[in-house]
Amino acid sequence: MESQYQITVIREKLKRVAKKPGVYLLKTKTGDILYVGKAKILRDRLRSHFMPGKGQDSKHERMMARVADFETIITDSEVEALILEANFVKEHRPRYNVNLKDDKSYPYIRVTNEPYPRILVTRKIVRDGSRYFGPYTDVGNMRQLLAAIRRIFPMRTCQIRITEESIQQKKHKVCLNQHIGRCKGVCEGLISQEEYHWIVNQVVAFIQGKNHQLVQDLTQRMKQLAAQKQYEEAAAIRNEIRSISTFQSKQKVVDAFILDRDLIAVAAEGDDGCGVVFNVREGKITNRHHFYLKGVESVSQEEIVSSFLKQYYLQSEYIPNEIFLSVELPELSDVRDWLAQKRGSRVAIVSPKRGKKAKLMEMCFKNARLLLDELQIQKSRSSDWIAPSVQALKKDLGLASPPKHIEAFDISNIQGQHAVASMVFFENGKPKKSEYRKFKIKTVEGIDDFAMMAEVVRRRYSRLLKEEKSLPDLVLVDGGKGQLSAAVHVLRKLSIPNPPVIGLAKRLEEVFVPGVSDPQNIPKSSPSLRLLQRIRDEAHRFAVTFHRQQRKKYTLHSELDAIPGIGERRRNALLKAFGSVENIRKASVEEIANVEGMNRKAAERVAVALRNDSGESLSPPLDSR
Repeated sequence: MESQYQITVIREKLKRVAKKPGVYLLKTKTGDILYVGKAKILRDRLRSHFMPGKGQDSKHERMMARVADFETIITDSEVEALILEANFVKEHRPRYNVNLKDDKSYPYIRVTNEPYPRILVTRKIVRDGSRYFGPYTDVGNMRQLLAAIRRIFPMRTCQIRITEESIQQKKHKVCLNQHIGRCKGVCEGLISQEEYHWIVNQVVAFIQGKNHQLVQDLTQRMKQLAAQKQYEEAAAIRNEIRSISTFQSKQKVVDAFILDRDLIAVAAEGDDGCGVVFNVREGKITNRHHFYLKGVESVSQEEIVSSFLKQYYLQSEYIPNEIFLSVELPELSDVRDWLAQKRGSRVAIVSPKRGKKAKLMEMCFKNARLLLDELQIQKSRSSDWIAPSVQALKKDLGLASPPKHIEAFDISNIQGQHAVASMVFFENGKPKKSEYRKFKIKTVEGIDDFAMMAEVVRRRYSRLLKEEKSLPDLVLVDGGKGQLSAAVHVLRKLSIPNPPVIGLAKRLEEVFVPGVSDPQNIPKSSPSLRLLQRIRDEAHRFAVTFHRQQRKKYTLHSELDAIPGIGERRRNALLKAFGSVENIRKASVEEIANVEGMNRKAAERVAVALRNDSGESLSPPLDSR
């Protein structure tokens, strides 16, 4: 009754939603925000959420089952809606949005808001007028940058509160840093505030990677000092320029043009993702940032990149001239306008498709994939961790629990000859080769794949039941409805009433389940389908390898078995001595006769039989004279 009332309330509320751009918040009964979205036309977008049968995925269905209310905020433009959406996602971190994982542990470089600023490392942003650069996800790179700053630029590192009054009253004395050239003696007023801020601006340019312009400014300053015959100061700046050039030489050059650019790529699997940003400043890679994402399940690559980009630049102080993305954004014009407003000038957003730029994006994506793999390896060490592809398989097939243990069967034969079968075992999405099994078909004559599948399934699971071993969470048979029916029939005869078994047909990659004539609707891009294909292909490879071994063994034995007087004992001795039938064929009668158990008469029969079989003549050549 309450549910019906809630539906009626939402329907009435939808009628009053404005046909304007804005942001909407989907909420639970208790007011918790589940999802934040933006829309060009709020009413149309919200109706698409509440109207069933519109191609909604399982994640969307789970979300809407918890939605009890919504709220809308009207904006003057789509760009304003985009900014507001990004701020709400960052503040509330809704369960069903793509979120950057909590970045409070990542450090920032802080330039303090003081008369004589300092450079500090902090993990907390305080809105006191200080400037923050970061976050730095690679702490090692950040520490190298700080070490270079302290080596090149004479900035104070003390924690003394320095004011004009304290300088005039001579409250503090210079320390060792001033004597070794690491500080300009701020505490005793040996440098003016204007000159000190000029050094601070150099440091900021250095942090931002603007080294080309920085070197130009320093060079000009050095020449001015030299012209004024202030040679010591000029020499100190010359040393700064050399140190900056040395630092630059260690950075990878990716472009001959002096420009600023960010490269952004995202890798995702299951509900986990990783976004990577390479900062290219003046044609060189100066930094790499990476952020782990959550809530990416069933979200397109374009939407993930868009969400990551908005959250990244929302907290970034600097926007470059160009941004390279691994995919094209669905809301490109709105994002471009927002970033242009924030930067104060035009921002180009490009998705390279070929050439050197595309290779750069490929490098960026490989980094994201590698970092995501590292995250999943860390998770896999936990005993209760379940691979995302296994979780997806549970949802796509509607299973009661994730199929952590999967066994797959495949049949291999040529026109019914030398028929064999394979069984491969996958544990939590990974092959476990110690549990692989091979089968020789024993009861089926001729071409009958269905009967062969029934035989190996019966042999496998009757043995498991007899030995009181646990059954797999899912059985996969290679084939369509025929192979599936044969396997289900056998499993039910073994008193397994609802066997967790499916069939995967090769032709259209269709997945069949018992009792349903039509294939399951699993998206081609789903990680669950890719997992099934991988398991099926591994079962096929294992079966074909075993079949080839059997054919080769039969061929070797049959050639020798057809020779009169050569039984199993002599055959094995010959193969052991020569290694193959081909080597026996090349051997002389004397060499064959010397094998244990052989005599000259038997050796002559072997030589004659094998050489006749190859078309080689045993007679001496005719004299042509």
